[in-house]
Amino acid sequence: MELRSDDFDHGGQIPDKCAYRNDNIHPHLEWSNVPEGTESFALIFNDPDAPAGNWLHWLVHSIPPEVRSIPEGESSRGVEVENDFGVTEYGGPAPPSGTHRYIFTLYALDVPRLEGVTKETFKDKCEEHMIESDRLMGTYSK
Repeated sequence: MELRSDDFDHGGQIPDKCAYRNDNIHPHLEWSNVPEGTESFALIFNDPDAPAGNWLHWLVHSIPPEVRSIPEGESSRGVEVENDFGVTEYGGPAPPSGTHRYIFTLYALDVPRLEGVTKETFKDKCEEHMIESDRLMGTYSK
């Protein structure tokens, strides 16, 4: 499986429009080479460089199996889970200082829906039902 974006390359700078303190719109995401047996997708967007530890910016599960992209700023068509900003929607990069890495991880899952998911259990539930995953990393500086 391959995850990519029209808005930035792997290892590249995430656009300012995607930042929390700016327009706070998620970038375009697209995936291909989906493994056979995929029943749904889940997405985690996180900042592993956050001062308080891993900061969860966006958590989405139960994205239908026929979906192959999330256009910039549009609905994920999945179920959003409360993130570390305390909201159930995308929260863009917001480093307090310096340059941080931001990682989008897309999971192809063997179930149509994850049940009983919270931000604390999200990654474990995804890994429990994962067929395959891919990551797209971008950077952002304050």
